[in-house]
Amino acid sequence: MKYVDEYRDGALARKVAAAIAAAADPQRSYSFMEFCGSHTHAISRYGLEDLLPGNVRMVHGPGCPVCVLPIGRIDMAIALASRPAVTLCTYGDLMRVPGSRGSSLLRARAAGADIRMVYSTLDALAIAQAEPQRQVVFLAIGFETTTPPTALAIRIASRKQLSNFSVFCNHVLTPPAIRGILDHPDVDAGAVPQLDGFIGPAHVSAVIGSNAFAEFAERFRKPVVVAGFEPLDVMQAILMLIQQVNDGRHQVENQYVRAVTPEGNLIAQAEVATYFELRDSFEWRGFGRVPASGLRIKAEYAAFDAERRFEIAEVSAPDNPACECGAILRGVKRPTDCKLFGTACTPETPMGSCMVSSEGACAAHWTYGRFRDHARRVA
Repeated sequence: MKYVDEYRDGALARKVAAAIAAAADPQRSYSFMEFCGSHTHAISRYGLEDLLPGNVRMVHGPGCPVCVLPIGRIDMAIALASRPAVTLCTYGDLMRVPGSRGSSLLRARAAGADIRMVYSTLDALAIAQAEPQRQVVFLAIGFETTTPPTALAIRIASRKQLSNFSVFCNHVLTPPAIRGILDHPDVDAGAVPQLDGFIGPAHVSAVIGSNAFAEFAERFRKPVVVAGFEPLDVMQAILMLIQQVNDGRHQVENQYVRAVTPEGNLIAQAEVATYFELRDSFEWRGFGRVPASGLRIKAEYAAFDAERRFEIAEVSAPDNPACECGAILRGVKRPTDCKLFGTACTPETPMGSCMVSSEGACAAHWTYGRFRDHARRVA
């Protein structure tokens, strides 16, 4: 398949791995964060860390939108879905994310709440049209990639005057999260990792453009390489980052030229700007409240804002104290550092959000990485 098979060629991967080994200075170490959960999944699935020299370390970042949604927002969604005549629609990954006291959307549905899994915003709109007696709420989640479809749903609902459709908005933004890592006041205390550069997210960059990451190269002097999700994409991005570090450069480079442009998708950006505005701050699991990192629906479209329509009170709830998901999302711990990993916490019985989504670091390591860990121990 074009643009897939070529980027999974084992012989080419070994050549790129050899180039990385030759470029990596043995007198220093390199620490790069792959922000996006899809990159984390690809690194685990294809065993890319096994192809890297020992002084090149990949750090998993907070780029899994299901993972970073705080428990309080899950509790808010469950409370909303428990109201009479409310139908809550959302994507499948969110159904099993733990809320407070062992709750989840899946368990709320089993208890009688009308919670339905959908594959797109258009599915939720279709339910609202077919069942006018129900108040249909779409639980919107995701980074810049999934925000334009939500904006489109609001536009269609407004045009069709669907008075029984609204959105519970949990869309968050990538650059503020990276800024929060680099500008963290406790970086020297180990609250966030020391990093040499970033692999920039691919799908997000297709929307907002590679120029959106210029701040991190200019202000923080950290190189960023936007990369695709195939194994050779990631390997080439790592090589490009090492070359930048060796040269003392800090630029934004675009490895994913077949899908990403510097300016991004201007049509999608305009659609989002029509219906959304920045919140002053938004809570992220593992990070607390991050300034200007979340979106809310503009006041002129308040009729489609579930938080305004149902007067939902903001809820903040503590994480499970035994779960290390927050530290894993910040990149200071790995899945195997959590004492729950693989024991109390598995994909069948997730104790934290990082084990739920396939993009979560714990789920990726459970599916692929633990087998390599076992092979190393046996060897």
